[in-house]
Amino acid sequence: MREINRMVFLSLGWLGLGMFASTAEPLSPEQFAKAQALIKPSPDEEAWAKIPWLTGLWQAREIAAKEGKPILLWEMDGHPLGCV
Repeated sequence: MREINRMVFLSLGWLGLGMFASTAEPLSPEQFAKAQALIKPSPDEEAWAKIPWLTGLWQAREIAAKEGKPILLWEMDGHPLGCV
């Protein structure tokens, strides 16, 4: 219990220090354009979007076998295309 009280107290202390932090100066249009150019993907970085991705594993297996190519299987929790 004492450890929990200590953690709560320390957390509140850190949050309280945030109230005294100064706000950042607004970006000028030139600074914004420079920052945007640094983070915006270039056309070379978006080449993956031109690949004709398949959503069916069996269809991908048939095409890969016919063309002698490997398969990249992207598996995750949820559908990558947002479908149900």
